[in-house]
Order: sequence, then C-alpha cells, then structure tokens
Amino acid sequence: MIQSNMAPQGMAVAPHHLASESALAVLREGGNAIEAMVAAAATIAVVYPHMNGLGGDGFWLVMPPGGEPVAIDASGAAGSLAHFDFYHGEKKIPHRGPKAALTVAGTVSGWAEALRLAQELGGTALPLPRLLRDAIRYAADGIPVTQSQANATAAKLDELRDLPGFAATFLPDGEIPRTGSRFTQPALADTLCLLADEGLDSFYRGTLAKKLAREMSDLGMPITLNDLQAHRAKRRTPLRVMHQQGEVFNMTPPTQGLVSLAILGITDHLAMAQADEAQTVHRLVEATKQAFTLRDRYITDPAHIEEELQTLLEPERLAAMAAQIDDTRAAPWGTGRGPGDTVWLGVMDSSGLAVSFIQSIYHEFGSGVVLPDTGIVWQNRGAAFSLQPGHLLALAPGKQPFHTLNPAAARLHDGRTLVYGSMGGDGQPQTQAAIFTRHVVQGMPLQQAVSAPRWLLGRTWGQLSDSLKVEGRFSPHTVATLRALGHEVELLEDFSEAVGHAGAIVRHNNGMFEGAFDPRSNGSAAGF
Repeated sequence: MIQSNMAPQGMAVAPHHLASESALAVLREGGNAIEAMVAAAATIAVVYPHMNGLGGDGFWLVMPPGGEPVAIDASGAAGSLAHFDFYHGEKKIPHRGPKAALTVAGTVSGWAEALRLAQELGGTALPLPRLLRDAIRYAADGIPVTQSQANATAAKLDELRDLPGFAATFLPDGEIPRTGSRFTQPALADTLCLLADEGLDSFYRGTLAKKLAREMSDLGMPITLNDLQAHRAKRRTPLRVMHQQGEVFNMTPPTQGLVSLAILGITDHLAMAQADEAQTVHRLVEATKQAFTLRDRYITDPAHIEEELQTLLEPERLAAMAAQIDDTRAAPWGTGRGPGDTVWLGVMDSSGLAVSFIQSIYHEFGSGVVLPDTGIVWQNRGAAFSLQPGHLLALAPGKQPFHTLNPAAARLHDGRTLVYGSMGGDGQPQTQAAIFTRHVVQGMPLQQAVSAPRWLLGRTWGQLSDSLKVEGRFSPHTVATLRALGHEVELLEDFSEAVGHAGAIVRHNNGMFEGAFDPRSNGSAAGF
C-alpha cells in the first residue's frame, strides 16, 4: 500500500524536499501558508535551478478558509524593444539565447503581492530575511545536485554551453555536475541577500533593477529598466467550473487554466466513476483534445480577449463537447504546444488557508542566459509568441505571452479543500485531470492517485511526436485497448519526468491534512 502523509497542523508539498522543509519551518514558527510558500518558492528556485528561478514567472491561487479565492498573475510582458524588427530575418522566435529572453520576469513580483495579501488575511508578517534565509544558505553553501538537474544539463548541453553565463554557472570546472556533488551559486546568493536587505521591489525599482537592466542591455536582450519599473503583479478572479463533486478553480489567461477546468467539466458528463483504467485514459484524452481547441482559439494576453471565458465553462457548452466524444474511437489529433519545465507547490496552514502555486522558466534552463553578476537564469517564455502578424499570439511590446502554467484548487461538496498541480507544459492539465478524477471521482487514495502511471498527449522534451505517451506501468490490456481505439501509443519508462512532477494536499473536515508528492521528483509531503 502506498500511503499519504498526514498531519494535524499544516502541510507543504513540493517537488524538492528542501523546499517542502523550508515551508514547514515557517509554518512551525507561526507563519501562514502564503509566507511559507514564499520561503518554499525561494528555496526551490535555488535547489531546482533547471526548472524555475527568479528569472521566470509565477501564478498563485489562494484559498482563504472563508470567502472567495484570489488568483495572482505574476507573469511578465514582452520588453519594449521586442518588436518584429528585432527579429528581422527570423521565421520564429529562438528558444535559446538573448533573443529568447524577451519578457520581464514576474515571479518575484508575485512573492511581493502574495505577502501583501497575507497581511490582509492576518499574516504574522515574518521578516523577509527570514523567508529567504534557507534559499540564501543553499545558494551560498551549496546543495547536492539532483539526478534531474544532471540529466537536464547533459541532455541540453550542446545547445546551452556557449550561451552567456551558462557554463560559468552550471558547468563547474567545465564539467556536467555529478549527481550528489556540491553545487554553489554565489552570485545568486548575493542577489537574494540584496532582496532580503532592500525588499522584493528592488528587482523592479531598486538597486537590483538597475543592475539587471545594465546586464540585459550588455547581452542584447530587448528588456529595459523602464520595462522592469512598469511591471506589477495583478490580482485576478479565478475561473471556475461546477462539478458534481464540488467547485474547481484555476487561473485566468494568459494561462491555460481554462483547459484544466474544461477537461473536468467535459468528463463530468461521462460517468467517470464507473470507468475502468483504459476508459478513464481514453475519455480524459478525448476531453483534452476538445479543451485544447478552446485554448488555441481564445487564450492569449487577457487585454486581447473579447470573449467572456467563464461562459465557455457553462454546463450546456461542456455537455455539448462531451457529446462529441466517441467511446469507441479516438479523434484525430494535431500539433501540441510542446514541453515546459515548471514546479508546482502547495501549502495549507492550521487556519485553513490554502495555496496552490506554480513558477517556471519555461524550458529547461529557460533561455539558457544567466545574467553574470546576479546568477539569474532568464526565462524563454516569450518563445510562445508568433512572428506572424495577425496571429492570436503575435508578438508585441508590452504583450503577455501564452502560459501553460496553471495551479488548481477545489472546494468539494463533502467539505474537503484540495490544492493540486504539476509541471509539464501540455501535460499540466492532463495530469491535473488524472489526479482529480482518480482521487475525487473514483476514490483512489491520494498518494496512489499521484503515484499511479500517467500519460501525455503531445510532445516531450526535444521530440516532435504528438503521440499518446504512456508510462510502462500501465497494464498490457490497457495499452492494447488504447491502441485498438485508435490512439498512437508510445511507451515511456515506468516513472517518467515527461508526465510531470505532481503533488496535492487535502484538508479534511476534521482539520487533518493529507499530502502526496510525486515519486518521479525529489519531493516530499512535509507536515507537523
């Protein structure tokens, strides 16, 4: 039996155990879930540097014990110099290098806005140096390299080694760091110390902002000091869907939160409680195809959307989409958006405050550009823009790019609160649907629901195939059934990072917390 971790006072889940422990320490000192999440977010930016960092974006979904949930969009817009002429001669925006590093990094602004919200909700106002303490120590003194980081470095070495700052930061002594070796990031430690001393706003309007602007200019990135100074995280009203099991929440555009909710809303019409393993996968995959059509038609910078997206989640519309699903045959499938590296973290505290949080630099190591005096890896999220005029995702200065990121949460009719999420680009909504369906709808124990074999419709890292990829632990009968239904099935290893690093926390009606982490990660579910 695979058991979840349970605790009475609070719970933190992250794909790296040191981040979970940073959050837990803050909870033990009386901090609330938001303050604990800032500590975890800072730590994981250091200990999982190939997947996220200060140079990326973040999204928050905060569930107060009473009242409406609050979403925070901490994603940056394209720099003021990022126009079509900047990419003259290019057919598409590069995925690596200074031209890929074209959007403002928003994640630190999200930490700041979340802490303001924590104050409004009665937070303890633990000092910022305390919240950043673990991250500073791990950056200065070093952390053991994970297998995930070592593998990502090896896999992407040829395209990254010659990019500005990459080798100096991620190839100590000119070599790929071995798993378990000590990895230090002194420049990043100094940056975190500066933020601790001056405050998080320094990233955009202080000493650090000026330093970042100089370095970005020297490297030829299309972001200016004015772009940094103009950036603010924004509070949003989350999207939601009414499900037979309760109300499910997710992020607004520019994220694909709509997709995650639509999959659950569609399959809510398909008797999932009685579905066997092959039927479960087939129906969720077919619902994913339907939901991706909504994404590709509507999702972009919210300032460019005229449709009221909440109306797309009305029961009648979702039922009509469910009616198009054929239980006996897979529908044709085109091209997905591709992979992404991300981290999802969850925290709940004894008051019932719950946080579902995600931050990312998009691809492994983002743009691959490391600003040398700050140690910050800059994201390549702007690679999601199109260089085709008139395209839904057409590049424009000041425009937010499309985001795969979307943290999820639910308030169930039986009184439980659930936060959950995953990394993984196109796979994020698919993994969310798998966890919610297995645990909430089909009654699978929480840790089993996270550990159970998963799938990915679409591309994995460095591959062009849009097949249905399934982990090798699926039964031969399930694989054969999916192929008979017309799915182009490819087998992955038994525990594959391609299907993401997921996690979940449930607060039960008696106040007890249950946490589950992904065995595909270096994570943990830590409670007290």
